[in-house]
Amino acid sequence: MNDHSVISRILNLKKKKNALIVAHNYQIDEIQKIADFLGDSLGLARKAADIDSSLIVFCGVRFMAEAAKIIAPDKTVLLPNQDAVCDMAKMINVDGLRKLKIMHPEAKVVTYVNSPSAVKAESDVCCTSANAVEIVKNLDSEKIIFTPDKNLGSYVKRFVNKEIILWDGYCYVHQQISKDQVLQAKKQHPDAVLIVHPECNPEVIDLADEVQSTGGMLTVVKESSSPEFIIGTEEGMVHRLRREFPRKIFNSILTPRICTGMKNITLSDLYQSLEHEKNEVVLSGEIISKAKKSLDRMLSYV
Repeated sequence: MNDHSVISRILNLKKKKNALIVAHNYQIDEIQKIADFLGDSLGLARKAADIDSSLIVFCGVRFMAEAAKIIAPDKTVLLPNQDAVCDMAKMINVDGLRKLKIMHPEAKVVTYVNSPSAVKAESDVCCTSANAVEIVKNLDSEKIIFTPDKNLGSYVKRFVNKEIILWDGYCYVHQQISKDQVLQAKKQHPDAVLIVHPECNPEVIDLADEVQSTGGMLTVVKESSSPEFIIGTEEGMVHRLRREFPRKIFNSILTPRICTGMKNITLSDLYQSLEHEKNEVVLSGEIISKAKKSLDRMLSYV
């Protein structure tokens, strides 16, 4: 089947089954175009909590689909491709976090949503890149264990007067963006507004005009009078911006960055998953119960 035929079948199945397709901003352009809801981690978490549909097809990486299941345990959540995983989420484990908690018993644990469900279950509250600063700032503890992204944690440190213990994890997509590459891109596009993701390393953040989640990037572009931007995040976001703001110019920082986990989901995967309702996300009742507390606390801040 060609893409047009697959898309037609997906849309028919979606209507027949009253399913909802949600997709992250880093998904391939073809999936972005047919999603009922397109957003960042925070927006997708909100949507999972609010939607009426009992069947959700989650086009993102595994931790996102699991978060939707945790927030809405009565719904069926499908992940079209089991290989759609986040490398950062694999950098943290429950045993390591428990040891850190023993070392710092007075600390509260703030865990980025880019993490396994079992780690969320060991945490006091989750956060996204959009609300991490607000959550850490308002948490009733002067000592914070922040997992798993050291770069996001370092960014949060800029805004709070608290001791923050960082887990040594990172997003390889953003980690590979270097200061020299950013300077070169700024030289090539001297009048462009530089927007980078808070998962970038500190020396890149220092050069940015704006530091935003992907949802925040949309808002900045919409409200800005600037005609040109340099976007420091995964290439899927650049595709969305070009599609939604065709009169503005969007540049990647030199070579476009690709998240292979996100790109593992194809139109064929989406169709097969929806048709056969396969690759359902299944979590234990204990994990759902414990992890839901940390996610619910996160959602209470938004």
